[in-house]
Amino acid sequence: MERLTEWVKERLHARNEVSLRFFPRESARLARACREMAERFLRGGRLLAFGRGVYTTDAQHVSVEFVHPVIVGKRALPALDLSMAFSEWVRASVQSDDIVMGFAPPEGDATVEEALAFARSKGALTFALPGKHGDYAVTPPDGDPFIHQEMIEILYHTLWETVHVFFEHRELGQEAGAASFLYPFLGSQRQDTSHVVVEVARSIEEKAKDVVRLRERVAEEESEQVVRAIRTMADRFGQGGKLIVFGNGGSATDANDWALEMVLPPEGLTPYPAVSLAMEPAILTALANDVGPDVMFLRQLIAQAGPHDVVVAISTSGGSKNVLMALEEARKRGLTTMALLGYDGGEVVRRALADVPIVVRSDYIPRIQEVQASVYHIIREGLERC
Repeated sequence: MERLTEWVKERLHARNEVSLRFFPRESARLARACREMAERFLRGGRLLAFGRGVYTTDAQHVSVEFVHPVIVGKRALPALDLSMAFSEWVRASVQSDDIVMGFAPPEGDATVEEALAFARSKGALTFALPGKHGDYAVTPPDGDPFIHQEMIEILYHTLWETVHVFFEHRELGQEAGAASFLYPFLGSQRQDTSHVVVEVARSIEEKAKDVVRLRERVAEEESEQVVRAIRTMADRFGQGGKLIVFGNGGSATDANDWALEMVLPPEGLTPYPAVSLAMEPAILTALANDVGPDVMFLRQLIAQAGPHDVVVAISTSGGSKNVLMALEEARKRGLTTMALLGYDGGEVVRRALADVPIVVRSDYIPRIQEVQASVYHIIREGLERC
């Protein structure tokens, strides 16, 4: 146990080392790119995102964050996940004011690069994540595909968080008259945002440092729980079980990512059976429409669960009713339950619905999700050590 616990801590620290190198290097470029994103959104542009394999989940995640902002009072921005047929979709619909993000593994993806090149030829602002060619093209933060993906998640979270800053310094089509010097964002005159870029770059670095501190806390407080999760999963898989994972919103995309990484792991890792209950739009919308959103995961669990399965909820709050109902059903069936949680663990912890709860103790959703991604990636890696 002690050796595996130290390994978990080392894997969390390794991510911090990468982050502390990557974000100071990229923050100024990211801030300038964010300013350009804001200008394009104000002109009617959309965010179009895509990837293949496990990287489809990054496109899902960035889309839901922009359309459904978790910060109260922030505007919904147009974003679409085009992963299902991105080459054709981009050629058919990209417009000059659009923002196009392509997600890929550290070694790149030629098909993604080709779609980005076409979008750029049409005047779109392109993000190659990673890639060599694009208006914002980033070198892979790390050769480890899990660490690479985690850094990219922080990157697009910071873009989403800070793009709203620039909106406040742009015209909103209203005139403030003699009071315009008090309310520069209300006037029709374009504002100088050079000083804002510097502030945003500093903010991006601070956000990345917050993730570092949060990983350090998880390393100290939750490493033994991570080890329990690894060993319990390995035991259940040895008995013929599978992973059943679910969550809402950004946590749904993390559930999809974890399930895909079980069945489509990086080279050298063993595939394991997994199901994400957040991955079936027809089932989800049928249940939400015909019965109600509270049973979206419960009904699927009844249909999917086997006796040796591991049921995992991903939730930042630990209080979503559809998550609680699914965990309660898993308990009734005698299944092993786990949960990746934020805040203080919420109702999942208070009602002891998870055999193995892992709590990222923060009250800020993007930071919780970023560290949760590190946790489930380390659990995935750790299965090879059991």
